[in-house]
Amino acid sequence: MRSTFNLKEKNKDGETLIYLKAYFKDEGKKFVYSTGETINPNEWDFKNRQPNNLTGRTAKAHRQRVIKSQLDRYSNFFSSITDLYINTGQELTIDAIRNEFDVNFKKVSTGKNKFYEAYNEFMVYKMKNKEWTTSTIKRYNNIKNILKEFEKEKKYKLTFNSITNKFYTEFTDFCMNDKRHINNTFSRNVGLLKTFMFWSLKNGYTYKTDFINFKKKPRVVTNQIALKKEDLENLMQQEFKTDRLERIRDVFVFSCVTGLRFGELKLISRSNITDDSLLLKEEKGAGKTTRVIPLNEIALFLLRKYDYKLPLIANQKHNDYIKEVFKIAGYTDDVEKTTTKGKEVIREIMPFYERVSSHTARRTFITMMKRKGKSDKLIAEITGHSDMKTLNQYYQVSDDEIKEAIKDTFAIDIPLKKVE
Repeated sequence: MRSTFNLKEKNKDGETLIYLKAYFKDEGKKFVYSTGETINPNEWDFKNRQPNNLTGRTAKAHRQRVIKSQLDRYSNFFSSITDLYINTGQELTIDAIRNEFDVNFKKVSTGKNKFYEAYNEFMVYKMKNKEWTTSTIKRYNNIKNILKEFEKEKKYKLTFNSITNKFYTEFTDFCMNDKRHINNTFSRNVGLLKTFMFWSLKNGYTYKTDFINFKKKPRVVTNQIALKKEDLENLMQQEFKTDRLERIRDVFVFSCVTGLRFGELKLISRSNITDDSLLLKEEKGAGKTTRVIPLNEIALFLLRKYDYKLPLIANQKHNDYIKEVFKIAGYTDDVEKTTTKGKEVIREIMPFYERVSSHTARRTFITMMKRKGKSDKLIAEITGHSDMKTLNQYYQVSDDEIKEAIKDTFAIDIPLKKVE
């Protein structure tokens, strides 16, 4: 998308404002933004849309070179921010771009706040070098939005110089109390921010190193839901009034019996299935070998049902609808959910179906395999885990397993002699 510069008034005696303009075809409107720079129309090159005297050693020529330099900042920023929105799949609207311009030009009184400009450059750099997957791009967009929300709510202007221990304290309070993030979410976001700050330090955007000491909260393995074989059989026998819920059920069960991440389901096609096995090249980690995922009878049945193209929808919609599937299937008993925020353990009682999401399927696969005594190495070959610690976080020990383990371990004969 291209931008140009126009004068507010062409035939004015004295100086007039210079505007950046661009046409947004989807909205059928022009984006118009004042650069704050002024010039006499007689000193403007209307053909090339820039000051017309950029050479020479006069004071006027020097001033016009300064104006040209400032205009370049606006046009370069427009190009980089629109490229960023297009490459990351964000909705490119006039309001969104105007907000980005306000952050970079209007709200920074000194004109020297490079924080978000550097953040955008960081993202473009990583994407051009093919270092990120689609999910990673979404995570960095998300933390950028959280930082902007933090600025607004806490009235804390973000510059590289303001990323201090005070920032960490205020940001922690905002995330844990205002946003109600749990330890694991907060720790992930701090890690993303620190990655950007290390990149900024390396590339000369900042020389402050306070961020190195920003500590993550202790990660906590929260109690999650994992299903049993009889649950999957129950789901497959369930009849639904709409095809929509049947399709959601089928996609979920397929994930349960293959261990695939939701984002990997779109990679399935007839062409990468050989000898009843799915050959899958991961999006994460280009150097990883192709995974061989055996397809059992139920997995093959579901693939044939949809001609080897599963009926996928957006993950968030899938998560909404799968709760509806489980509710209809009778999974309405109350269960306890525990999370950790700081050092506080939070317990919530909610219906079973509210705990289910697309991630439950992958957890179910790992848990069912572990319950059958399959080795971590074997499971990891299928799921693609390289870290056994991460793999074992998926394994959910059921109450029945605990009871059975105690019963088997301490099966001591009770003496027949009567106890007085």
